[in-house]
Amino acid sequence: MAEVNLNRLSVFTALVRAGSFTAAADVLGMTKAMVSQHIARLESELGVTLLSRSTRRMTLTEAGSTFHASCLSILAEANAAIAQVGRSQEQPSGTLRLTATGDYGTAVVAPALAQFLREHPSLQADLVLNDHMSDLIAERFDLAIRMGWLRDSNLRSTRLSTFRQLMVAAPAYLARCGQPRLITDLASHDWVALTLLATPLRWTFTAPDGTRRTVRMRQRVQANNVTTAHALVRHGAGVSVLPDYLVTEDIRQGKLVVLMAQYSLPVCGIYAVYPGRQPPAKVRAFIDHLRATLAAPG
Repeated sequence: MAEVNLNRLSVFTALVRAGSFTAAADVLGMTKAMVSQHIARLESELGVTLLSRSTRRMTLTEAGSTFHASCLSILAEANAAIAQVGRSQEQPSGTLRLTATGDYGTAVVAPALAQFLREHPSLQADLVLNDHMSDLIAERFDLAIRMGWLRDSNLRSTRLSTFRQLMVAAPAYLARCGQPRLITDLASHDWVALTLLATPLRWTFTAPDGTRRTVRMRQRVQANNVTTAHALVRHGAGVSVLPDYLVTEDIRQGKLVVLMAQYSLPVCGIYAVYPGRQPPAKVRAFIDHLRATLAAPG
């Protein structure tokens, strides 16, 4: 049996429904000869006769009647699948599978996702937190929230917001080791290094006059994720650079102190990254929700 052109199924069912080649041609917007040609080729591809034709009428053969019933079922399922895809592009539905880093996912994404699910009760979510770069396609993620600077890839992205990097230490550490006054003082302080970074011990600071100074820190302890580094700094292990979303409340409560505030570090981006040119409604809706959450005061 030759490969069957599935487009001919629609022509065949339209012909049966219309009752004649002429009527079917009108419905399909093609010539009578083209309808006849499609049916002839379909019969050839199937290797069976679907229609008995005479000058006055046409009737389905036994094989044609059975095949027609199957065609109706196939086309109904195809239409239902198309409609379902269309709905997913228009209304959030199904399960939103997303990933983020452990620190940002816990501090920001999880609370925002909880509110988003309350606003969309028919949705489900699967939030995966890890500090390695997930393969969105291989691991079947709808969306990733990524921090810092994006690598070149074939994924689509949109910037949601930014965050500042702040150099901080606990009051207990400063009471024990003193507070650095000059940028060069940092080299003699205990440093909590984050091994996720390309250069965890080398930092470049920009002074108020725009000049840049690079300092190599002295590692006292290292951590493989931001949450652990944050805990070490809070408990007086040393000095480190941490994201503002993680330390703002600690600073407000006096649990951490910002050091060398006159110097600045590069502002980093917060991005939504997703595969495909046309993300489904659930992805678009959550991106909008998270952007609004980040833009809200306080």
